[in-house]
Amino acid sequence: MADTGPMTDAGTVERQWTAFHQWGPYGLLAVGTAVAAAASDLVGMTVREWYLAGALIAVAVGMQLGWSRTARTRTGPTPVSVCLYFVRCAVAFVLAWLNPLFGFYAYAGYFGVDRLLPPRLRKPGLFLTAVTIAGSQSGGMPPDDATGWVLFGAILTVNVVLLVVFARLAEAEDARGRARVETITELERTNTALQQALDENAALHAQLLVQAREAGVADERRRLAAEIHDTLAQGLTGIIAQLQVVAAAPDPALGREHLDRALALARHSLGEARRSVHNLSPAALAEDGLPDALKKTVTEWGERTGVRARFTVTGTAEHLHDEVAATLLRIAQEALSNTARHAAADRVGVTLSYMGDEVTLDIRDDGRGFDPLTARRRTPAGGFGLDGMRARAERIAGSLTVEAEPGHGTAVSARVPLVRHDR
Repeated sequence: MADTGPMTDAGTVERQWTAFHQWGPYGLLAVGTAVAAAASDLVGMTVREWYLAGALIAVAVGMQLGWSRTARTRTGPTPVSVCLYFVRCAVAFVLAWLNPLFGFYAYAGYFGVDRLLPPRLRKPGLFLTAVTIAGSQSGGMPPDDATGWVLFGAILTVNVVLLVVFARLAEAEDARGRARVETITELERTNTALQQALDENAALHAQLLVQAREAGVADERRRLAAEIHDTLAQGLTGIIAQLQVVAAAPDPALGREHLDRALALARHSLGEARRSVHNLSPAALAEDGLPDALKKTVTEWGERTGVRARFTVTGTAEHLHDEVAATLLRIAQEALSNTARHAAADRVGVTLSYMGDEVTLDIRDDGRGFDPLTARRRTPAGGFGLDGMRARAERIAGSLTVEAEPGHGTAVSARVPLVRHDR
């Protein structure tokens, strides 16, 4: 029996994306409603406004239910899908106007755009979504004063820049996919002349071509998604955190300091995005070797989070191959990001060790720890946390281990072969 594993995996991924586009808006609406209701004491709403919000939520749910039935027979953009998208944008805008915490629902406008809108309407649709999200992130619409408008404009600019970057990354991925398909097509044409003498191998040959194409596309998607998660998503999180401090800071000097940090993060993220378009190589390694890049990363992370962070190098430093250095740097960045989000640690230690024919990277913290088995079961499909770090290490014939216990901190250790830089 022929092995159809990759084809089955591709079908599974497509079904998962379809389910996400169908049920994702419900989840975002539910999260926004729950958060808005939980924080009702902080963001006051009148009874009339809650009635209006309830009516809009009912409209959003009914509209999504109607579209779910329609989408079963229509796969591409239609007048109905265009109407759905912009009505959903309007509902999200009004809800965010009533309470900025409803802004979670606006994120639904970023997903499935190619399925709902024709090419000429995609940019306007995405811009409207960015306006609603920026208004929500800046504390609500309309802004109260000039500072609020400046904050709104800065966040809107960041969102628009990220949309442009994501669009370019998507175009680059599509171009690589088309080139790969064209190459495979050309190979198939060339092999046609030989198939008369190789009839017994024709079925196996076709199967291998399909597997190579599906595996290449899937690997490229995973690599690109992990790169975006490790760079742009983390950079945007830092920018939003700094801007939120600006909005709440009574001292103009303190506000200016955090605004400068936000601008620096935005410039760094833009540099990472541009580099990702070309070769997906970390910007931090463009001028420095891995030890210097890790030292800067740890120092900047410690200054940004307020956690005492220390970096150490043991052994004789080697000039590593670009892929090895990039992998270790990304693993360190993701581990530190996880520590900032989940560990509540006071101290973090990062050690880079050169040991003969291998290199190890250890990240340890004294935070709250966790149960690795429980965390693995709860990790959502498609995440880029521990599984993403482990996949990066295994991609270059390495391994990643995690030692953690509730209340006793966490240790992440990556071990990879020492492959020197090509000279």
